[in-house]
Amino acid sequence: MITLTNNALQILRDRYLLKDKNRNVLETPEQMFRRVARFVASAEEDNIKWETKFFELMSKLEFLPNSPTLMNAGVIKGQLSACFVLPVKDSLEDIFSTLKNSALIHQSGGGTGFNFSELRPKGDWVTSSGGTSSGPVAFMKIYDAATEYVKQGGKRRGANMGILNINHPDIEEFINSKSDDRIIQNFNISVGITDDFMKAVQKDLYWDLINPRTKTIAKTIKALHLWENIVQQAWKTGDPGLVFLDIINAYNPLPDSGKIQSTNPCGEVPLLDYESCNLGSINLSKLVIVSSNTPRINWVKLADLIAVSIRFLDNIISVNHYLLPEIEAITKAHRKIGLGVMGWAELLIQLEIPYASDEAVQLAEKLMNFIKENSYKASSQLAKEKGAFPQWGNSHYLNDIKLRNATCNSIAPTGTISVIANTSYSIEPLFALAYDRVGILGGKTQTEMNSLFVQKMNVSGLWNQKLKKEILEHGSLDNIDLVPDEVKKLFKTSLEIPWRYHLLHQKAFQKYTDNAVSKTVNLPENATITDVSEIYYTAWKYQLKGITTYRYGSKDRQVLQKCNLNTGVEC
Repeated sequence: MITLTNNALQILRDRYLLKDKNRNVLETPEQMFRRVARFVASAEEDNIKWETKFFELMSKLEFLPNSPTLMNAGVIKGQLSACFVLPVKDSLEDIFSTLKNSALIHQSGGGTGFNFSELRPKGDWVTSSGGTSSGPVAFMKIYDAATEYVKQGGKRRGANMGILNINHPDIEEFINSKSDDRIIQNFNISVGITDDFMKAVQKDLYWDLINPRTKTIAKTIKALHLWENIVQQAWKTGDPGLVFLDIINAYNPLPDSGKIQSTNPCGEVPLLDYESCNLGSINLSKLVIVSSNTPRINWVKLADLIAVSIRFLDNIISVNHYLLPEIEAITKAHRKIGLGVMGWAELLIQLEIPYASDEAVQLAEKLMNFIKENSYKASSQLAKEKGAFPQWGNSHYLNDIKLRNATCNSIAPTGTISVIANTSYSIEPLFALAYDRVGILGGKTQTEMNSLFVQKMNVSGLWNQKLKKEILEHGSLDNIDLVPDEVKKLFKTSLEIPWRYHLLHQKAFQKYTDNAVSKTVNLPENATITDVSEIYYTAWKYQLKGITTYRYGSKDRQVLQKCNLNTGVEC
């Protein structure tokens, strides 16, 4: 069992390790990994063999599954999936039935996505009561309030994705719904964008808003006016993001099963109504080997990790506890999983490749292509061993390859599991060389300092208390003369990297990811509204499935912040 950092141990004790009714911790991290490995391996004939392999995978921090699996595997009626999409139909009974189901999912540790576009607009006629509708945003506020009071598994607050399509009559209210960041705090919101709308923006055309109940035009507005409203609010608050629905559905592996209208809370898994998905991430920072003083990726080890991880995630579908029969039916019919990565920035640093470089982007394509090919190879082998997913005959794989899983790969944000694995988040660049995580674990603050940077400075003989103090104060090397330029280039942080490289990395990974990529283009405080507009437009041109930006300081409550040297928290 690898040694865990103090921050990882603190998170595990607070959220993940089993406790008795008095909140006393009942297991060690090693026992947690053993519990998870044993339960997930129970789907296998040779369960002892696979328990050993799964335990080794996790205990070495080479792969970690999504949080609900770590929390709930082996627990009575443990719900192990992270991602769900639920339908919101246009009746009071359906709206509140979905609300009940989402509360159950949040209580079990999952997150939910909704598209509210079927709801009639605000002020529209309600025949049954003779009154008028409150509209989608009003019902989102009800969902948000319910989420506030239902913690995920009693361990973390619920997360939601709220989507409204660009042709809904209430789209302007939706775009501006988070201008006060005290409202709808438990939702990420995204506008459902179509190619027709983007072309209307390009040509400065008028755009029709359609009442979903009557299918008639409720209002006509300049497309460019809507676009400017979107980017202004995104610059101001970080919301809304964009979800490109036509692009998502062009790559839907099961078009006969329906049209995808929503994603999970962070956007990396587009799902049909009632679908769920199990996620896990390979820790790329564990894959570097050195030969002849040259660091390189251990491709053989990576292939082996992929094969075992795909089997692990597929097993979860078999052993999971399902909260609703509709979720169980469609999840088992499609068997969607999402294997992704974390530690991408740290892998690049170990290979001495700057994140903001064409070499890094080219490696991203090569790496994700390798992961996709080996994921499909592993899923194909499982199909021979255990059978293809039941709806394979209705999928676009029919004349190509038999797979166990309708999707294999997703790039998740890996927020908490990256901390446990002591590596960088997902495919993001380093947020800072030192930073605070604020308002977590019941309001605690954790300070992180990048261990690879400290290690490199120690080897160079440059590490001392003065440099440590400057890193804690500034978080980057921008104004530190002591450090050589080539090191500064290698350790450039998120706010220093041009936005085009953020998008190029997302594009490179999306090219070989059959679900989607969760990535935030982090921007400095002085970024402009024009910057956000160009980012959103370029994301569409790049055929990305979604896009999110965040300008530093644009929310009062921000989890990752520059270090507060008055907290007394030690790195």
